[in-house]
Amino acid sequence: MDIRRVSFDHPDAIKLNDQVQREYARRYESDGDATPLDPMMFEPPNGLYLIAYDENGTPLATGGWRVMEDADEGYSPGDAELKRMYVVEEARRRGLARRVLAMLEDDARAAGRLRMVLETGTRQPEAVELYISSGYESCAKFGYYRFHEGSRCFAKPLTPAGD
Repeated sequence: MDIRRVSFDHPDAIKLNDQVQREYARRYESDGDATPLDPMMFEPPNGLYLIAYDENGTPLATGGWRVMEDADEGYSPGDAELKRMYVVEEARRRGLARRVLAMLEDDARAAGRLRMVLETGTRQPEAVELYISSGYESCAKFGYYRFHEGSRCFAKPLTPAGD
């Protein structure tokens, strides 16, 4: 498995984002995730975007983090927000999401972020299971979907390595 840093507007990132949007639309009977995202949000030192490729160069999984600290939207100083975690259906249950998540957490920690936060929904039980089993706990709602009934928010402290 080859996990690479790419820009959020890289062709493979766009391809995987289109796939996850179709999945959101199907699961939530909507037009997909309307959270405003700009490729610059994922550029170091304020973020990172990763894609996992198989040995043939096929993109299989994606995820990113971005700095988000807007108190009006429920964020806290030092927050890094996890975005666009996704694994293509045929590559699920192989640990790819955990590997991408760990790399994103390590990078956000190295960038001085204090807490990783994320928003998911009730119609994504696999995501909820992944985050809880990775040490995330429910937290106050934040972000674009903070007023939606089906929104679930989670957070995990990013303690320095060795603590």
